[in-house]
Amino acid sequence: MKKALLLLTFTLGLLTISAQKAPYVIYNAKGKKVSYKKMLKTLEKKDMVLFGELHNNPIAHWLQYELTADLHTKRPLILGAEMIEADNQDELNDYLSGKIDYKALDSTARLWNNHKTDYAPLVDFAKDNKLVFVATNVPRRYASMVYKGGFEALDSLPAQEKEWIAPLPITYDPELPSYQNILKMMGDHGSPTLVMAQAIKDATMAHFILQNYKENSLFVHYNGAYHSNNYEGILWYLRLERPNLEYGTISTVMQDDVHKLEDENIGIADFIICVDSDMTTTY
Repeated sequence: MKKALLLLTFTLGLLTISAQKAPYVIYNAKGKKVSYKKMLKTLEKKDMVLFGELHNNPIAHWLQYELTADLHTKRPLILGAEMIEADNQDELNDYLSGKIDYKALDSTARLWNNHKTDYAPLVDFAKDNKLVFVATNVPRRYASMVYKGGFEALDSLPAQEKEWIAPLPITYDPELPSYQNILKMMGDHGSPTLVMAQAIKDATMAHFILQNYKENSLFVHYNGAYHSNNYEGILWYLRLERPNLEYGTISTVMQDDVHKLEDENIGIADFIICVDSDMTTTY
């Protein structure tokens, strides 16, 4: 009788769990549901992983931390992020080494407004585990220069400032679908130089990823999903320089129904984290 009651309790518990709404589901590139464990086992074999996020999505930020912590038990890691610009690397290094505290970092580096809630845990993970954390993004003032005057606007920069940008001249393919889509999305506000501004970010992030990559390590990079969706953006530049490396990509999308991946989201990455549209945001 006791065993029967325990079995009934266990069964009811499973039914209760299965009846709960899932805040997210992970899919592979073909739109098939996969477990977190499957994603982890696949990605731990790569040389580089681009984790594409929605900047205000708490599920993406939580999984970034969890995946990083789990990969750390498997491989030597190098971390990097779009959210810190290349000319703030010295300040970031000072924080990682304990030379300055968070207050000093916040006052000397151009941290995003959501850094404390969404990215500080990743930086602190690197600090606690003595990992390299690379500030990969182009300083925004240079992206603004490109938007206003094209790539040639960067030619007049002093040599020291060019060290914070991918080597000039920038290789650029304006016909890439992701770049063409920017023009479509922006309509009358779109322009060739707007796409160039996106490309200078992609190229610079790829440049600093490769500059800091070490053989037999796994580089985990955090970036907005659009910078790596459809295997373009950052990944296009990485493959241009190092086609021999093994790359893994993750994207984050939001849907009203997470239980079937919408056609437009199939194939945009190796793994797609589909989050319920009702999920709260961090800002």
